[in-house]
Amino acid sequence: MYFAILRNALWLILALPLSVLATEPQQAVFAQFFQQLSLQCGKAYPGKLTLEPPGDDMLTGTELLIVHFRECSETQLKVPFHIELEASQEWNRSRTWIFTKHADRLELRHDHRTKAGTDDKITMYGGFSYGEGSVIRHDFQSVERTAESGFYRGWRIEIEPGVRYTYGTVRGKEWSWRIDFDLSQPLPEIPPAPWGHSP
Repeated sequence: MYFAILRNALWLILALPLSVLATEPQQAVFAQFFQQLSLQCGKAYPGKLTLEPPGDDMLTGTELLIVHFRECSETQLKVPFHIELEASQEWNRSRTWIFTKHADRLELRHDHRTKAGTDDKITMYGGFSYGEGSVIRHDFQSVERTAESGFYRGWRIEIEPGVRYTYGTVRGKEWSWRIDFDLSQPLPEIPPAPWGHSP
């Protein structure tokens, strides 16, 4: 009887460290979202304009858009956004979205460059993740625009692996401008480096 109790106690002592090691803490939601973006690294996808407010003429709605998950590390993703210029048959390669993973949240910045590679007059604007978000959706608040308008304004990113990647602006809770990329159709050739970035 004594030896049976001792044997059982010994097994419990030996098993405890294994059970502790086998239980890994679950990643925070923002880290899981960042991981979903990271899974696209090295790939480029076609997209198009799907929503714009009246009077907005940044895009025609018929041009090809390309997102390229180009530079990836454990804490930062650089994702160029290329716009086809139909009239000149050239490309606007001025924009790169930068996602940075911090200890407690994500940050989105917009790196805008001129064709010469220098910083544009308006660049590196953005904000930090707002609210809890989810594995497939995160909002990023523009503190300045929210203060100016008196209601929430910012950017929203959604990703459904193998389905779509969506970028857009948000007013209140609704999309105000939106572009969608088809993640089921990776492009056979990746685009050149965005302006101001090394090849």
